[in-house]
Amino acid sequence: MTDFFASAAQRYTAANAKTLRWMLERPRLQGAFVNTKLNPLTLRDYTAADGWRGPAYIYGWIQGRGLEALATHAAAFSEIDQSLAGELTSASADLYAALDQLQAVDGHGYFCYDAASVPIYFDDATPLTQERPSDIFTYSDIFVTKGLIAAAATHVPEDLPRHIERLGVIIAGIENGRFQMDEKVLLGETALAAEPDDFGPRMIMLSAAGLLTRLGMAAHTAFADRFIAHVIDNHFDPVSGLLRNVPGQDACNVGHGIEFVGFALDHLGDDPDPGLLGTLQTILLASFAKGYNGPGVRLVVSADSGAPISPYCPWWSLPESIRSAALCYQRTGSAEALAVWRAADQAFYDRFWRDDASIAYQCLTDTGPIDYVPATPDLDPGYHTGLSLLAAINVANRRLLDPIPPEHNHGIA
Repeated sequence: MTDFFASAAQRYTAANAKTLRWMLERPRLQGAFVNTKLNPLTLRDYTAADGWRGPAYIYGWIQGRGLEALATHAAAFSEIDQSLAGELTSASADLYAALDQLQAVDGHGYFCYDAASVPIYFDDATPLTQERPSDIFTYSDIFVTKGLIAAAATHVPEDLPRHIERLGVIIAGIENGRFQMDEKVLLGETALAAEPDDFGPRMIMLSAAGLLTRLGMAAHTAFADRFIAHVIDNHFDPVSGLLRNVPGQDACNVGHGIEFVGFALDHLGDDPDPGLLGTLQTILLASFAKGYNGPGVRLVVSADSGAPISPYCPWWSLPESIRSAALCYQRTGSAEALAVWRAADQAFYDRFWRDDASIAYQCLTDTGPIDYVPATPDLDPGYHTGLSLLAAINVANRRLLDPIPPEHNHGIA
């Protein structure tokens, strides 16, 4: 067993270092923003000819996630690779200044900006000026604010109170029905009224709780317990063991369910309530069992039948499975959780990871890799691979120091 933990810790650390060096070596966009504008199939850089994929457009979504990744990995590598840690710290300082300036315009982060830093959305391939409602919040607001918090803790701790205050405003927006998930259309009341009651906003915001705790600000994480309870009370289907995207509807994004488990466990610490831990483990095991079909975890399955609805297997759900399974195993010693960890590890490295390129294929179907862009065209390896693997590295290293898993299963059969 220790062979697997040692191998996992080594492979994940090496993969993260390769990816981060690749990111650092690429020319920054506008002198500060991370540049991951690369076709993951051809490995060709996107150019102006690629329109909305090209270097003229800055995706606030990606920049916020990139900033959190740079700052978090700088701390993680500080004792094992000081040169890499120093480069990450420098890059995160520059990106912090640029992203903080963007948010300071009106308090928001936006999905996409044009070359003049004006928020836009696309109608087919045509860029249009985005509306800026002051009291509607988006995923970009979450990602930008989390990134600013992660970096401010190192570079400008005196800025933390205003970023924490902004996070609280977004949390209130989620709970008050003022959150718009679809950022690729005009922001406003029409789109907001059509939004489904998806658990995605609470799941993504939940990731802030673990970040805040690691930065010594656990006093600001009371929202996390409310969000966990809300998702389970409203979306958990005890028959299937899955989280339905929308209460009463059949579609289930099992990757999001797995991601929810990881963020919840990250917040709850080493000794969570046994009943809650049992529910989280059930969601993990059911989601992976029904989602892992073909080369990876399907994007959508039926909650009622368990059958796959989508042909797509995105890369990110496998690192998320690794993180969630590792955190679950750390707390329960469950052989089933460990089996998920090992299966996700093997699928990711056998089918998705491109060691020569330092990135993963973004999406596979049964016929192989495809050019499918569900969110942004920019690659996202530091956040949606690196941070997941970093959590698993920490678990693997703990198991190497103490190879005996928990003596009891917290009441879990």
